[in-house]
Amino acid sequence: MRVIFMGTPGFALPSLEVLQARGEDLIAVVTQPDRPQGRGRVLTPSPIKVAALRSGIPVQQPEKVRHPEFLDWCRGAAPDLIVVVAFGQILPKALLDIPRQGCINVHASLLPKYRGAAPIAWAIIRGETETGITTIQMDPGMDTGPMLVRRSLMIRPDDTAGTLGERLSQLGAQTLNETLDALKAARLSPTPQDSSQATLAPMLKKEDGRINWTQSAAAIDALVRGLDPWPSAWTEYAGETWRIWKVRVQPEPGEAGVVLRADGTGITVGAGEGSVLITQLQTPGKRKLAAREYLAGHAIKPGVRLG
Repeated sequence: MRVIFMGTPGFALPSLEVLQARGEDLIAVVTQPDRPQGRGRVLTPSPIKVAALRSGIPVQQPEKVRHPEFLDWCRGAAPDLIVVVAFGQILPKALLDIPRQGCINVHASLLPKYRGAAPIAWAIIRGETETGITTIQMDPGMDTGPMLVRRSLMIRPDDTAGTLGERLSQLGAQTLNETLDALKAARLSPTPQDSSQATLAPMLKKEDGRINWTQSAAAIDALVRGLDPWPSAWTEYAGETWRIWKVRVQPEPGEAGVVLRADGTGITVGAGEGSVLITQLQTPGKRKLAAREYLAGHAIKPGVRLG
């Protein structure tokens, strides 16, 4: 098949590799424009662009896929199929109607749960124990199209969005391969989603990471893991913003947000239910530190309040 692949982050790489391994006719890769990154704000290509150029695949980087110039290009390319994996833009109907076989999206949740931009993070934050991959036949809605193949994956108690994302990216590639096999054999049976069961996974913002110490220790642990590697959970102490990277749930009760102990094991802080042992943190402009390393140079007395 003549295929256009649309994707941007590293999560999409295994799916691109599957298309290459299958020998599909990859006529182009479409990815987001280069964006400034790092302290120097250097324009940086997406992981998918880097991989495509390395493989000699033509690359398109439209600012908006709904612009007439891009739609005209896509019609001229005459794809049989468009495969979309974490691309970062909603595709308009004018684009969805171009490929003969339509557009297939690889989505990192068990739809209709967690429609939206950040399904991996929100599944962890909301305490789910299972997630997965759903391939869908795309329609103009946000992750609302009929489901093609669903495959589940357990969320481990220590999973972060980063570690879970790595496993889901591999499962996504396997599920895409299975979906394309079924498409070629005319064995796909699209199943409409039950929208009454839908939940949303909106794009993450820095403010989502503010720790509310009145929540349970388990909920705070889930927040920390769900926002690792980005944008990270955070709290405030002595006029500084601490980024919190690793915690452990403790049964010991205490006043929410108040330090109970600060010793060689870390910093124990009361929560709405139980308490949280902070074991890794990061202060502004510094590297990540084990809490005990931070305490070696900063005395924290019990009774002080965070946040």
